[in-house]
Order: sequence, then C-alpha cells, then structure tokens
Amino acid sequence: MPRKLAALLAAIPADQVVSARGDLLLEVSAPVVESSGYLQPGGLFVARAGASTDGHRFIPDAIAAGAAAVIGETELSDLTVPYIRVKNAQQILGPLAAAYYNYPSRQLVIIGVTGTDGKTTTCHLLHSILQRQPGFRVGYISTLSADFGSESAPTGLHVTTPGAPQVQEYLARMVEAGLTHCILEMTSHGLAQGRLNGLDIDTALLTNVTHEHLDFHGSWEVYRAAKAIMFQMLAGSRRKANLRKTAVINADDPSAEYFSAIPADQTLTYSLSKPSDFRATAIVHKRSETAFEVGGQPIKMRLRGDFNVYNALAALGAARALGVAWDVVRQGIAAMNLVPGRMEPIDEGQDFSAMVDFAHTPNALRRTLEAGRKMLPRGKRLIAVFGSAGLRDVAKRRLMAETAAELADMTVLTAEDPRTESLADILDMMAAGCIAKGGVEGRTFARVPDRGQAIYYACQLAQPGDLVMACGKGHEQSMCFGVTEYPWDDREAMRAALRGAPLALLPTAGMGFDDPS
Repeated sequence: MPRKLAALLAAIPADQVVSARGDLLLEVSAPVVESSGYLQPGGLFVARAGASTDGHRFIPDAIAAGAAAVIGETELSDLTVPYIRVKNAQQILGPLAAAYYNYPSRQLVIIGVTGTDGKTTTCHLLHSILQRQPGFRVGYISTLSADFGSESAPTGLHVTTPGAPQVQEYLARMVEAGLTHCILEMTSHGLAQGRLNGLDIDTALLTNVTHEHLDFHGSWEVYRAAKAIMFQMLAGSRRKANLRKTAVINADDPSAEYFSAIPADQTLTYSLSKPSDFRATAIVHKRSETAFEVGGQPIKMRLRGDFNVYNALAALGAARALGVAWDVVRQGIAAMNLVPGRMEPIDEGQDFSAMVDFAHTPNALRRTLEAGRKMLPRGKRLIAVFGSAGLRDVAKRRLMAETAAELADMTVLTAEDPRTESLADILDMMAAGCIAKGGVEGRTFARVPDRGQAIYYACQLAQPGDLVMACGKGHEQSMCFGVTEYPWDDREAMRAALRGAPLALLPTAGMGFDDPS
C-alpha cells in the first residue's frame, strides 16, 4: 500500500516537524518501523533515543536495507535519502503507522480497556459477549495474544501493549479480515509512551487504578494521568455513524470522579457497593460458579471471586453501550472459560487445591487471596507463593508481603524476574513486610529463592483440603535473571510439584534454603 511521504507527514502535528530535506513526494512502499532489523525495502525508518540504545546509530543500516526515508530527532545533513527531523519521534510513530495502513481504527469500532488489574480478563469477557452479537465480527489485542478472527499471534513475554507500528498493523489485518470491532488492552506504559497514538476510540473502559508501576511513572498521580490519556483520546476521536463516545467506569474506584470528569457523549458506571448504572446484587460464590444480578437480570459465570464480578460488570457495561441485548450478554459471560493464568486450577489428583494466578500488584494479590479464602473449607489453610520483580516498583514488595501476612496462613517468598537486582535483597524487603504484620519466619512465612523449589515446598506443606496459590506470573512464559529470559511457566512448575519434584529450569535451581520448620 504505497503512500506519499508527504501524506504520511500530514498525519503528525505540524509543530512536531523541525526540518525536512529531500523529496517529500516519493512513495513509501513498505511499513513504518522503529527497528532497522524489521525494515523492508521502501519502508520508513523512525530513529529515536530509547532507554538502552539510540536508534540514530542504526540509520546507516536502515539506508543500506533500502529505507525510502528516515525520520529522527537529531540534526543530520549528509544522508542519501530524505530526512525529516522531529521533536519527539516516539510520539509520532503511531500517527505515521496509522496513515500508512489507511487509518484502520476508523474502520473498526475500538473498545479500549485500561486499569491496574483485571484488564485481560475484562477483554476476554467482552470478546465472549460481542462475538455472539449478530453482525459483529470481533478481534482483540490483549496480554495473551492478538486475535484477527481466523488466526491469532502472541503479543510478547512481558509486554501488554505492542509497539505503535505493530498495533496499527494488527488493526489493518483485522480490517482486511472483515472484522467490525476490536477490543484493545491499553497499559499505562503504552499510553504514556505513545504506542497507542493514532487510534480513534469509541468506548473507553476503566477497571481500577491502584498502586503499580511507580518505578516508571514516578508518582501515583502521574500513573493515573497516564491512564486518563485513553479517555482524552476518546474525547478527541473522530465520530462514527450512530455511535456514541462512551466511558465505562468503576464507580467503586476512588478515582471514578477523576475519570468521569473527562468529556464523553455518555458515561456509564458499574459497582458492587456504590449506586451505579450496573450494580451487582445478590452475589453468590459457589464452588463451580459465581451468580449475581444486575438490575433484575440474572448472571452466572464460571469465574470466581468478587474481582471477577467487577470484570464481568465492566464487560457487560461496554456491551450494553454498544447495543448488545441482555440475553446475549448473559450467554457470553456464562460461556466464558477460565482465562489462562487467571485463577487457573491445576489438578494432578492431589487431595488439596492448587491454583496459578497473575496477581502481581498489592491490590490484585489482596483480591486473589480473599477469593481463595472464600473457597477454603472451614479449618483449612491458604498457602501463597509469590515474589516481586527487580528493577520495578520497590514499594510494592513490602505491600504485597504485608497483604499475604494478613490473608494467607503460610507465605512462601521467592523469585519473580529479579533481573539485575539482588534476589536476596528483594526477599529481605519482602520478609520485612511479613514481619511488620506479625509474621514469624519458619512458622508463617519462608524464603525459598528458587521458584520451582518454592512451589514444590508449598505443595509439600499442603494438607488435605488446603489451597496452594502461586501468584505473579500467571500465563507468562519466561523469567528474567540478569538480562536473560529463561523459559518458565508457573502452571508447569505447579504440575511438576504436584507430581513430586520441583521444576528446575532457573539459575537458582538447586540453591538450598534453610527450612526453619
């Protein structure tokens, strides 16, 4: 799909362009990219300074690979192809890619989903509903994968929002496949870094905003403001025929008023406690299902826990805003299977329960452990296994450990992507959190550096009727030590432990620990 360079540049704000040299009427015949390794002959290479490397270093490689033109942030005058200098290359990548792919988000109904916890489950619940609505053909881009209708693709190991060119490419593939709607998971990183720039959004959905990613954003207020970008995008998006720009907001979240103040054609709310448009009542948690009512409409689902009631309310609120009938909403929620790595039971014939969950924030861990306690028979124990990532928000290490000390009978602290930080130091911080809430090492908590050994240890402690929950990794397929991603799956680790041996794939495998018990 060849595009004139000038037409692509017209998609970015005029005040972004500092200077332009060369033939702006030449054709760009291959995609816009920010990595020279992905550049195809005739493509447009966008160079920017990243956190670990400077893309300007790879301009010669891009030209050698056949770049039709280059965009960058530094002053260059000796290139053999047209060069456009801009103020912020990261922020203009999305609009450039959108223009190259002929603005695919304008040809789809886009539902954006953001929040600290529950985004992925909400996306999949909404997909389960919308795909049952006559006339709808629905794709999604979530933590787990991108769905194009007849095929899907993984979205990465630790990345929930792909890069801007990839987002636009995915949407273009959906348009080409004849899809009508796309549900798009939007992270605070993706919003702040402009990976979602160039999108036209029709529905903006908020799950919640709690403590997370302060290592990147600097403060909770800046983190919340990053989430708000999605609602500002909603207000600034082009209108589509017979479609109201709708915000769907959790009324029980402390930031509900903050997000509701951002203009939209209509704002719908959902809740468990406060008055709202969609309030869950008569909630009943059973061993195999959760039942509740919304405005007299009975809802049943296989997912467990109050937090999944919130997720279901968010999805049904967005679906109703899009005109989906109640019977379709009920069918979609009831048909929803367990989301991989979210409260996923692991059964190897053991006489206790075992689950893997993605909970990796203080709020998510609290909600997961609270749900776990409700599943326990009287007098049985909840055993929690989790860690806290290196080179990430330090404060949550103590907060998560304090939460586990309050809600679990036994806590096993272990590795979770320590990266280049000292795992021992991370575990020390978490142990301090347990101790602050009255925890006693060897009795109510233990430190087991190797995650495979930690999950095995928890399973060895479990007695009939107990519940072991491994939290923090969920569906993820790797764990980072140093700068290396090692293959890892908590579900496989739990299965190995239940079969009688720890999964030994990490550098910590074989590392002993003192068992004070």
